[in-house]
Amino acid sequence: MAPSTEQFLALSCTNVGVGPGGTTTMLARVSIVDYRGAVIFDKYVQPTMPVTDFRTATTGITSALIQPPEAWPFQAVQQHVANLFKGKIVVGHCIWNDLSVLGIPHPAATTRDVALYQPFRNALRSPQQSVGLSTLSWQLLCRRCQEGQINPVENARVALDLYRSDADEWEGSITRGNWPCALPPSTFSRCYL
Repeated sequence: MAPSTEQFLALSCTNVGVGPGGTTTMLARVSIVDYRGAVIFDKYVQPTMPVTDFRTATTGITSALIQPPEAWPFQAVQQHVANLFKGKIVVGHCIWNDLSVLGIPHPAATTRDVALYQPFRNALRSPQQSVGLSTLSWQLLCRRCQEGQINPVENARVALDLYRSDADEWEGSITRGNWPCALPPSTFSRCYL
């Protein structure tokens, strides 16, 4: 039996850079939508370390956006998202990156990662670990995304639309005991329960 649409949430995060050269990723915004694409949660996150690269050209993030009162403290965001995820199926693209910056593990069996879904990878004949969201969106939905600045609400909706485009087959494979996704990178195994 397929899960109820009420069980699904789609996630996308936007990150800034910290440390030397801004090469270490830190959470700056979290967006979560429900199965219909309605925004459930969309918050900027106060930095826990000095930001050395806002990545503004692609993220749209500026110093003002991640300061109070616009932004929530990291721990408040982390707790709120963890509570939202309890008992839910999380849809996204490269979910391990989002779970990692959130510091929240989630059961692997209740994730639906469009980057790892084998039928999508087969359709694009992509042997690589994951296919970019904009490529998946254009090739499978004929829909553009991530043009200009990245919008995490849009990204969550696109990931959800990709999932919904093959949801019956996806859930059918799981019901038959055939997990239809490749494994995430092993270095991110801590992100899954």
